[in-house]
Amino acid sequence: MACNSITLPASRRDFLLSTGSGFGAVALSALTGERTLAATSDNPAAAKIPHALGRAKNVIFLFMEGGPSHLDLFDPKPLLQKLAGQSLPDSFERPVTAMGEVNSPLLASKRKWKQHGASGLWISDWLPNHARIADELCVIRSCVSDGINHAGGVCQMNTGLVFGGRPSLGAWVSYGLGTENESLPGFVVIKDTKAMVVNGARCWGSGFMPASYQGTLLEPGDEPISYLNAPKDISSDRQRNKLAFLQGLNRRHQKNRASNTDLEARIRSYELAARMQAEAPEAVDLSKESPAIQNLYGLDQDETKTFGRQCLMARRLVERGVRFVQLYHGAGSKWDSHSGMEKNHSKLCTSVDQPIVGLITDLKARGLLDETLVVWGGEFGRTPMSEKGDGRDHNPTGFTMWMAGGGVKKGQVVGATDELGLFAVKDKLHVHDLHATILGLLGLDHTKVVYMHKGRPERVDLNEGHASHKIIG
Repeated sequence: MACNSITLPASRRDFLLSTGSGFGAVALSALTGERTLAATSDNPAAAKIPHALGRAKNVIFLFMEGGPSHLDLFDPKPLLQKLAGQSLPDSFERPVTAMGEVNSPLLASKRKWKQHGASGLWISDWLPNHARIADELCVIRSCVSDGINHAGGVCQMNTGLVFGGRPSLGAWVSYGLGTENESLPGFVVIKDTKAMVVNGARCWGSGFMPASYQGTLLEPGDEPISYLNAPKDISSDRQRNKLAFLQGLNRRHQKNRASNTDLEARIRSYELAARMQAEAPEAVDLSKESPAIQNLYGLDQDETKTFGRQCLMARRLVERGVRFVQLYHGAGSKWDSHSGMEKNHSKLCTSVDQPIVGLITDLKARGLLDETLVVWGGEFGRTPMSEKGDGRDHNPTGFTMWMAGGGVKKGQVVGATDELGLFAVKDKLHVHDLHATILGLLGLDHTKVVYMHKGRPERVDLNEGHASHKIIG
């Protein structure tokens, strides 16, 4: 304030009036997303500086819930074709399977395989469009999990442990890096159907960390965020004044309850919702995209439009600073194929093939692929042994995932399973290693992203993971 503006001593009434207006401005700034010290200095989701110069700034995790068959998509096994119909040879260790049918006949893959791109990556005919992005992929054939069933597998792939209660990977990323856009959630989850993912919200929860780091679920369909728009008969000024008043009441109630992180998260969610009223409708409005872009993602075809919408929305969200976007395809374990795998996987692969390739192609064309890490996979793979004649059981001991963009060494295969695709035998990548690698690509040293819980230092990898330098470029 300039000196010549202070001409008379301020009265007590003037002082109270001016300070009251100041607090109102702070509240309003938080609601409108203006970056002021008062509005953001205590925000646990505020942007943070990574430990190193990571190429990736954002993550899009394409989660195929139920367990896609690596043996029919990315990991061809000639010996499996040769021994089809026979029992698992005695030279192979007997695994523990979910359904226990270890001695069922080996099931040949009916797929046609080709090598694609300069890298010569093997991809089956179930994913024909993936041939166009072969040289962008780092295919990891040696993934390992401890989850023998869906509940444990999905939980570990998301939280690091087969039992619920720990923070999700997206929550750890939000904790480590914060958000780039305070008007949108830092961690967003999108399902392809109304069906709930196995374990529900625990898959994107914050566990023992503050609830501010948990994921925000967007529903499928034309209205991903319910009740986002203000009633038509309420003016913007009236809405802002109402929200500022409510925020003041919420903060006064929370002042002496600082230890209640759920209460703090609820208040922040209300504040975020107010800011989202200005920005989120535009972010999720796919009609803003050209017909050519919509067709690139398959929005013009019934088979691909659902996941195509998810992938296109993911690109729009990371483009606007959302840190971690997780897309669930087959919510409710639709990729599970204990029987009828040909029909099941054929339909599911058709629904994701073009949208995924459209996403990678679009990110690259916009210069976003270098800073966006795309991860594909499920909670486990499938066994080489048959189940019910034409299906495969769960296989957590050796399965395939892939990464693209975000500093990944592309156009390569990392690791290997045995000759039947049952066990990982080279460069094993446990879920803990996978999580450590994802953090490493974001510039975070997973050994330094620590949260103290009940006096114990906790990490995303349960103190067991190692980042793979064969993956990190």
